[in-house]
Amino acid sequence: MTATEKSFIFALRMLMAWTFLYAASHQVFVPGWSVAGFLNKTKTFHDLFVVFTAPSVAPVITFLVGYGHLLIGLSLLLGLMVRISAAFGIFLMLIYWMAHMNFPYIENANNFLVDYHIVYATILGYLVYKRAGHVWGLDAVASKLPSLRDGETLHPLVA
Repeated sequence: MTATEKSFIFALRMLMAWTFLYAASHQVFVPGWSVAGFLNKTKTFHDLFVVFTAPSVAPVITFLVGYGHLLIGLSLLLGLMVRISAAFGIFLMLIYWMAHMNFPYIENANNFLVDYHIVYATILGYLVYKRAGHVWGLDAVASKLPSLRDGETLHPLVA
């Protein structure tokens, strides 16, 4: 891998880390934020998402989304367990893409089937494919630890 390619992969990892950390800053550290406000406005898949707005479910989903963004962002920032965090990030991006959908438009009439959520999911997939945690990240260090290097159970976390 060339230095240019490493720089590009690192830059993409940092950009995605910022994206998740910035989202978490509004969700974890702003009192009163809830997924219910957003999910009540879904259109195409409303019946699927409205289940998560129930008073007994919304606080749990709000916690998972907010802290999920924070953990994914920190993982990408540090380059630790990028394979796992990016997979969860892809899952979240596809869920958000569906939640923003008013078929065939996503969020507004300017986005026909594709919007930034699909672009982010693609970038995260690229980071998994290129083993971005090994490019100036802690996955490279962690993968040399005997328990992670030799163990079949934990090795995929940093592979």
